[in-house]
Amino acid sequence: MKWLEDMNRAMDYIENSLQGKTDYEKIAQVACCSVYHFQRMFTFMTDITLSEYIRRRKMTMAAFDLQNSDMKIIDLALNYGYESPEAFTRAFQTLHGVTPTAARSMGANIKAFPRISFQISVKGVSEMNYKIVEKEAFQVYGIEGIFDTKDGENLIEIPQFWGKNLKNGAYDNLIKSAGYPSIINAVCTYRNTGGTTFPYMLCVMKTPLSNTTDYTVVDIPKATWAIFVNEPHDIEETSNAVQSLISRVYTDWLPTAKYEIVGGYDFEMYYTNSNGKFYEETWVRVVPKK
Repeated sequence: MKWLEDMNRAMDYIENSLQGKTDYEKIAQVACCSVYHFQRMFTFMTDITLSEYIRRRKMTMAAFDLQNSDMKIIDLALNYGYESPEAFTRAFQTLHGVTPTAARSMGANIKAFPRISFQISVKGVSEMNYKIVEKEAFQVYGIEGIFDTKDGENLIEIPQFWGKNLKNGAYDNLIKSAGYPSIINAVCTYRNTGGTTFPYMLCVMKTPLSNTTDYTVVDIPKATWAIFVNEPHDIEETSNAVQSLISRVYTDWLPTAKYEIVGGYDFEMYYTNSNGKFYEETWVRVVPKK
């Protein structure tokens, strides 16, 4: 399976590149996807961020080096891509609970985190509701923010982004600009912002009635979409429900699906049912597996 091979090839690259600075763009290139897409898959599948995993592996190998060589701490710091012995010491002590100097002592308790490899695991805990839909090109517009996947910052900052725009009136103004009864949705990764960052936009569909002045407009290309829907829930559960739905796309559906995900233009669609409950859809572009 190509998807599995790509992920494990990326893990091989990480393992062979623990020394020196981490090149997230190269890791994603090896996995044949964008930085955002790879880090998203990795976090949802392992429950830790890619940067944290790499930090754990670096500090595991650094501890082995400390106990089996006479390398100076400053040399170890540089060897594993840290700009100073102090930064290296902080990272080491955070993981192992002891300083690098103490780790050289006989009987020092050191933690070891093994490398990760991916394999198919069919859970089948609950069904996934989805459909495959072909859509012509369309446009959306709205309020843009730039977020970072490093250390999972986006998982905290995006809900805050929603809250900020609800509070300051920008959310209501965007609805008014549509010129028709509308719901605010979200789209992300519609352009490259570099490194581990990605764009995320609160958006509405653009029509001839829309006033897009001072808003960012995004052209969505013609594509085939896999559209997943979650179960109705209370409004305070929305953030966790959306993240759980996206997680299941990568962990439950993708490994055995007949489609591959095409990175970019991921949508979050928000709805209310007749009982006043909330539910969401996540849209991802797909192509049939070869």
